[in-house]
Amino acid sequence: QCTDGYEWDPIRQRCKDIDECEIVPDACKGGMKCVNHYGGYLCLPRTAQIIVNEREEAAAESTSGRNNVIRRTPADPHRAPPNPTHQIQCAAGYEQSDHNVCQDIDECATGTHNCRADQVCVNLRGSFSCQCPPGYQKRGEQCVDIDECTLPPYCHHRCVNTPGSYYCQCNAGFQLASNNHTCVDINECDANNPCAQQCYNILGSFICQCNPGFELSSDRINCEDTDECRTSSYICQYQCVNEPGKFSCVCPEGYQVVGGRTCQDINECETTNECREDEICWNYHGGFRCYPRNPCQEPYVLTSENRCVCPVSNAICRELPYSVVYKYMSIRSDRTVPSDIFQIQATTIYPNTINTFRIKSGNENGEFYLRQTSAVSAMLVLVKSLSGPREHIVDLEMLTVNSLNYRTSSVLRLTIIVGPYAF
Repeated sequence: QCTDGYEWDPIRQRCKDIDECEIVPDACKGGMKCVNHYGGYLCLPRTAQIIVNEREEAAAESTSGRNNVIRRTPADPHRAPPNPTHQIQCAAGYEQSDHNVCQDIDECATGTHNCRADQVCVNLRGSFSCQCPPGYQKRGEQCVDIDECTLPPYCHHRCVNTPGSYYCQCNAGFQLASNNHTCVDINECDANNPCAQQCYNILGSFICQCNPGFELSSDRINCEDTDECRTSSYICQYQCVNEPGKFSCVCPEGYQVVGGRTCQDINECETTNECREDEICWNYHGGFRCYPRNPCQEPYVLTSENRCVCPVSNAICRELPYSVVYKYMSIRSDRTVPSDIFQIQATTIYPNTINTFRIKSGNENGEFYLRQTSAVSAMLVLVKSLSGPREHIVDLEMLTVNSLNYRTSSVLRLTIIVGPYAF
C-alpha cells in the first residue's frame, strides 16, 4: 500500500510518484503553472524556474524544460542550476528542504504547536491537531475525564473511575478474571480452607459444617463437641459418658451394655461361679449369692432338692410344719405396685380337705399381701415398693385340715432379693 501521491508499479514492484499535473485537469488556476514533485504538485508563476534533484536513476535524463523545470540527475550533483536565484516556494505547513523540495513541518516535534498542556499534539500533513489523551474527551478547549463507569457496563460487579481510566472490583467471595472485567467465584474451600472440619463452597461464599457429634460454634467456623449427655437424662439407662464427638453408656457392676444404651444383668452363675461344691449359685439383678445345697435345719432332713421334711416319728415334729421348701427369686428395685410376684400351690391334693394360706413371717412392715386364688393356690402380692439392694425372707404357710380334725401345715420359705437398680 502506497502513501498519498504515489501508486504501485507492478513492473518495478515499488511505489512511484503520481504526476498530478498530467492527470488532474486544470490543476492550477489563475495563470499558474503546475509543477509535479514527489507526493504532490505545486502551482507557481509561469516565469519561475524549479530545480529538482531526481531520486531515481530512471530520471537521470534531463527534461526538455517543460514548464521551465530543470531536473538535476544524481550523476551531476554539483552542477549549478542555470538561475540559482529562483528558489521553491512552499505552502503553509511545509518548508524547503536541503534538496530544494517542500517537506512537511512536524510542529509537534519542533514545539511550534499551540496545544494545551493537557492535550496531545498529533502531526498532520501540512498541519497538526490537538487531541485529548486516552480516557479524556474534549469539552470546549479543555480535556475532561471520561467517566467510563457511567457508560454501558464495563465491569461485572463494581466500577471505580480514575483520571483517564477505570478499574473493576468484585464483591466479597469473588475475584477478577484474566480479562479484568468479569468476576469469578473464589473456592475458599480449595484456596484456604477456613473451616475446622467440613467446608462447602457456595457462590460468593462458603459454609462450614461439623462431623457427627459436633456443632458449629458462634463464629460459624469452628466446631465444638456436643455434650449428648446433657441433652437428655434418658439417653442411657444408667450413666452417660461424654467423649469428643460421641458418647458412650456404662453400666454398674454386675451389668453389661446391650444395644449401646441398655443395661442387662450378667448371670455370674454361668460366667464366674464362685460358689463351693456344697452351695448353689443364685443369680439376681446386679449380682449373685451362694446358698447351701442342704438348707435343712434340725430336726428337718433333706428329701429332695430344697425340700426339708420333719419326720413324724420325731416327737418334736408334731408342733412344727411338716415340710419346709426353700425358694429364691429376684425383683428389680422400685418395682411398680401392686404387683403379683410369686404363686404358691399345693403339690399334693387330698380329698375332703380345706387349704388356707397365710404369711407366717417376714411381713412386719406390710410390704406383701397373700391372695388366695383357688382351693389349692395363692398369689403373693407386692403392695409396697422395695428399694435395693436388699434381701427379704418371707415364710408362706399352707394349712390343711379335714373333717376328721386332721391338721397339717407346710411352709415355703421364699428369699426375695431386691436388686440395686430399677433395671
